[in-house]
Amino acid sequence: MAINTIMKNKTYNVVNSEGSGGDGNSSSPPSSPRRQTSGFSQCRRRLRSKVQLQYFRKDSLAAGIFVRRNIQFLLLLFFLYFSGLMMCVGRFSDFLRHSREPTAIYKSHVLLEKLWHDIETDNSTALELSSVWQFKRRMKVQKPCPVLATRRRLGSVEGMSSGPAGYLIVEANGGLNQQRSAICNAVAVAGILNAVLVIPSFGYNSVWKDPSEFRDIYDEDHFIATLEGYVKVVKELPDELISKYDHNITNIPHLRVEAWAPAKHYLGEVYPVLQEQGVIRIAPFANRLAMNVPSHIQLLRCITNYRALRFSAPITTLAQKLVNRMIERSSMTGGKYVSIHLRFEEDMVAFSCCLYDGGDAEKSEMHSFREKGWKGKFKRKDLDFVAGRNRIDGKCPLTPLEVGMMLRGMGFGSHTSIYLASGKIYKGEQHLAPLLKMFPLLYTKESLATSDELAPFQGYSSRLAALDYTVCLFSEVFVTSHGGNFPHFLMGHRRFLFNGHAKTIRPDKRILVGLLENMTISWKDFKDDMEAMLLESDRKGMMIPRVRKFNRKNSIYAFPLPECDCLQSHDSRGINHTLNVLDPQLEPTRGRIPVSD
Repeated sequence: MAINTIMKNKTYNVVNSEGSGGDGNSSSPPSSPRRQTSGFSQCRRRLRSKVQLQYFRKDSLAAGIFVRRNIQFLLLLFFLYFSGLMMCVGRFSDFLRHSREPTAIYKSHVLLEKLWHDIETDNSTALELSSVWQFKRRMKVQKPCPVLATRRRLGSVEGMSSGPAGYLIVEANGGLNQQRSAICNAVAVAGILNAVLVIPSFGYNSVWKDPSEFRDIYDEDHFIATLEGYVKVVKELPDELISKYDHNITNIPHLRVEAWAPAKHYLGEVYPVLQEQGVIRIAPFANRLAMNVPSHIQLLRCITNYRALRFSAPITTLAQKLVNRMIERSSMTGGKYVSIHLRFEEDMVAFSCCLYDGGDAEKSEMHSFREKGWKGKFKRKDLDFVAGRNRIDGKCPLTPLEVGMMLRGMGFGSHTSIYLASGKIYKGEQHLAPLLKMFPLLYTKESLATSDELAPFQGYSSRLAALDYTVCLFSEVFVTSHGGNFPHFLMGHRRFLFNGHAKTIRPDKRILVGLLENMTISWKDFKDDMEAMLLESDRKGMMIPRVRKFNRKNSIYAFPLPECDCLQSHDSRGINHTLNVLDPQLEPTRGRIPVSD
């Protein structure tokens, strides 16, 4: 636009100079008789004008070329920037980063051998379990528990009928604690819809391979009775309704609800269908309700998780025995023990794409396991780089050896009783030997229970997990090594139990792996870093996220407070009722169950 203006101005000036015989910027003189001019003078003026036009054209051409080159240069810069950006997030960038980034190789066993003499002789500064936690949460004055308000608000939404709108059927899938999440959410959704909840069914999972039903894991009658007055729960549909579907629940058309759907979605989209059909089935149901729901709906999750879901009698009976036996074997630490959730099963090692000290044989074995379990999902040529990078990024499951070194470094002595919650450990005899060497008082459900006691639970992974869950819940210290639903729920339950404190050790695996890679580190330096890690874990364990109204982003199952806090103060029947996993008639002993079997 500026160039066109210049062209117009210059052209206008040239024309004026030709027409007036003077400067185009000066005013025109008064009219006068025309003078005779020679042909030579006219030619000279024409020539001057042509020369001026030529210079103008050259200037314009040069300016145009300059602008075009600048535009091309800017486009080139943009293209290079965009290409670089794509490279940073694309496969080519991954390839470059794999070749440039430092990677970690498992050699913790080498460091253990180097430091073993110092570890073995270092029991002088062993921790007392009763003084592990330095931070204490300040208890606030509790507001009145909104239990009655919750009962009044359920079903009082404008446009809803006063009676139940229909029946809600859901299928809880996954393992023990994923199913637990689905059950709590199902109760909450039933509260939103003013629906009658049918006892959730459990989907058969190809990984867990557990055909257990709700009644096999939880006390059905207790579940129904506890929720009475909040949400009506029935064991099955009425005959007149189920007969329309040939007495087969799976014949009922199911709705697909988006993941993390808000309460308004259920009111606006699902409720009209429920009113029309009288019964709805939502499948799948994992993570179908958002965390940020109204407080009276949030409280339904609390009541379900911490009161209504009590393990079935067979699980409760054996769980009591296992806890009592751990207390008996922890006499050197005042009946207190440490529990460890160890995720070092074969499927977890394979899925993580991490490599340990098994060499090429282990690499080939894990590759075969991945192909068998997940088909072509892991057909990547750069898995060697992924394994090393995953480890240095803290994404690899900790081995029993590494957990043992961490705890000894934190100050837990060899006399500490350890309960190990886990499935079948990958190459168990080989990998458990170092942990047993550091902590001789190491127990599992298999070592605490007799073969006859465990026989009814064999082949049922969720029931076995429920035993582990209970023993870990009553431990003084809980150690999680790789995350997952099990520690997720357990940390929340322990926060609820310990007035906001998780009493959980969550190691920073990036820092830990870096220390375990350092073959020159001394035992004293390693201990200093582990003690700092314990202190940080303690500090984080008591943190409660600030929750604004309808703006919760954290999981209420991992961070149950402040919404669930009122249940603790509202309940006057003792700790065992609050924990809901043991017999509510038992009298608590120091906050624990009695020692006798």
